[in-house]
Amino acid sequence: MVDAAIDTRSPRNVTNRLVYERRFGIKNQIDISLPFTVQASGTGSRFGGVGDIALGYKRVLASSLRTGSIFSLSGEAVLPTGNVSRGMGKGVTILESFASFGQMLPKESFLQFQGGIEVPTHTGDANKAVYWRTVLGKTFIADKGRGRLWSPMVELLADRELATGERVNWDVVPQFQVTLNRRQHIRADIGVRIPINNTAGRSPAVMVYLLWDWFDGGLRDGWK
Repeated sequence: MVDAAIDTRSPRNVTNRLVYERRFGIKNQIDISLPFTVQASGTGSRFGGVGDIALGYKRVLASSLRTGSIFSLSGEAVLPTGNVSRGMGKGVTILESFASFGQMLPKESFLQFQGGIEVPTHTGDANKAVYWRTVLGKTFIADKGRGRLWSPMVELLADRELATGERVNWDVVPQFQVTLNRRQHIRADIGVRIPINNTAGRSPAVMVYLLWDWFDGGLRDGWK
């Protein structure tokens, strides 16, 4: 998967991320996340660099086709590979754990939830933080399931650093996902992340991603 977030206000910084995920066994998955940021300097020029690389592991603990639900736990280590002075990294290893839940709803609707905690290895360099995310959407199926899938959805995001005086940041992300080919293993999504509160220094951002499930076929497969 490749995703990007583009600030809508000056200096219009761009954050990109390349994510590789690999399943092994029936219930396990590993992933590697490589961020790359393009920012504006004080002189108006732009520079780019790699951010903090993340290594993760996920395991499904419970799932049911009958109820249409799935629950999993994940662990992740975020390594301090980004340039701290340029705002591309936190300068400390962060250990993250989160739970994910997905539920199919009537009429091709769905609900997803994720909540987690971030714990730095040196709390003097960064604060602990918690976050939670909820998505509600509906999928429209073309050509009796043999065509494209269209999924409008809305996501509610929240995060808070666990430090005195910090407040919860709330954001809402209306977005739209579509399968690009008939095999449905290549998908694209576009949305806008809109801050609800604490808007100082937090501008709206256009968010896009391209997802390729390469196990189901190559980039040129399944278009006809």
